[in-house]
Amino acid sequence: MEYYTITLLFIIFTISIFGTKILSKSKLPPGPTPWPIIGNIFKLGDKPHRSVAELAKIYGPIMSLKLGSITTIVISSPEVAREMFLKHDLDFSGRANTDALRAANHDQLSMVFLPVGPKWRNLRKIATVQLFTGKRLDASQIIRQKKVDELIEYARHCSERGLPLNIGKAAFTTTLNLLSSTFFSMDLASHVSSDSQEFKDLVWQMMVEGARPNVSDFFPIVKEFDLQGVLRRATYCANKMLGIFEEIIEGRLRNPKDTKDDVLDTLLKLVEDKELSLDEVKHLLFDLFAAGTDTTASTLEWAMTELLRNPDKMAKAQNELDEVFGKGVIIQETNISKLTYIQAIVKETYRLHPAAPFLIPYKAEKNVELCDYFVPKNTQLWVNVWSIGRDPRVWPNPLMFSPERFIGRDTDVKGRDFELIPFGAGRRICPGIPLAYRMLHLMLATLLHSFNWKYHDGENSKDIDVEEKFGITLQKAQPLQAIPLARICLLQVQIQPLIHWNGLWHY
Repeated sequence: MEYYTITLLFIIFTISIFGTKILSKSKLPPGPTPWPIIGNIFKLGDKPHRSVAELAKIYGPIMSLKLGSITTIVISSPEVAREMFLKHDLDFSGRANTDALRAANHDQLSMVFLPVGPKWRNLRKIATVQLFTGKRLDASQIIRQKKVDELIEYARHCSERGLPLNIGKAAFTTTLNLLSSTFFSMDLASHVSSDSQEFKDLVWQMMVEGARPNVSDFFPIVKEFDLQGVLRRATYCANKMLGIFEEIIEGRLRNPKDTKDDVLDTLLKLVEDKELSLDEVKHLLFDLFAAGTDTTASTLEWAMTELLRNPDKMAKAQNELDEVFGKGVIIQETNISKLTYIQAIVKETYRLHPAAPFLIPYKAEKNVELCDYFVPKNTQLWVNVWSIGRDPRVWPNPLMFSPERFIGRDTDVKGRDFELIPFGAGRRICPGIPLAYRMLHLMLATLLHSFNWKYHDGENSKDIDVEEKFGITLQKAQPLQAIPLARICLLQVQIQPLIHWNGLWHY
């Protein structure tokens, strides 16, 4: 065994040195000198988005790192990002999948991680047409309103008892039930159960494993050994999530006459027409629930964190809501466009706290020249949108939470303004932007319109912890707990009672 290990390390060392010599003949972007075998791995630390942002101050907005045997290019400016996405979108359309994404063959069935091709285009088209068109979103508006009403009722319950509300968990439950109601005509959780936390833990564990520094990613030659157990843990989480969807699908197939006219019915019709397989349906649901719940909930939590730390901004937002809608009026989704300052708050939150600090890593499909530098085929690319959002060359006073910077500024998050691309850009841009936009604004506006908010742990809201924990997405390390204080009496909304049956919530 010892001989085998020494031999394996020698092979890795030889490949690493040989590869470095070949690449050194080409003009790679500048970067820190790599150590033999391990390269720059130890430069990453436990918050790689911050570490490489510091390195970019030394080596520039396009920088190369050697992570084991993998060449990685880090992009840290809107100018380089613009050239990448506008000039070389197809060339960089591959995915640098981590070993964790092999769990349950997700990398071979996922719309997010499949290579661009006929299979990817079909899944992308189905997701866009069946889920995120304006017509489909308008039709499901009543479901979103109902889920936000339930969130407000739960917040009112906490307010009457002087209890703090876990903002991230409440937002996650709301978003989870929104998706499950739209897809399956049922709730998967409630605000008073632990179901949503269990689902949230599964999603977060997948995000952590997907971004965890892993020897199998740095040295693909040893990935079959799963030396750190990343693939094993990711497989457990993936199978558990897929099992939830499989149970719901099997229940629907057992009762074909019990039609719901929901998204699942539509997807199963596509399976019947041979346009999708059942495995593709399950993995499509995996993508949509994992991405759609965690990112929206996390962004809302960061927005509320920044508003609690800046009471004047919160007061300004509440004044806008009062002026636009008056008091005692339930906010409708169709009126979001009138909320200039609320929209600015959301953009400022995306700037300071992008959900995915490196987006989803890209991969070069061929040798490419980018900004006069050589990017070899199979190189992975990190677009550090976290760093771009805090670049003082782009944003005056970049560390200050100032929604005012977006007032009168024609900047959006749809992949056209490269100083603010939290959803990515180009053909790989997140297709769920329209739903995220509606849901996030509606939740934030309603919470602010319905309640005043008090940080539960200390008099000074400036004491709120803003430490992050790193995964594919960037979450708040310490969950935000805030006490809702009755502000206005909204018109009462009749909410149908939920019935817990067979481990799921139905209405």
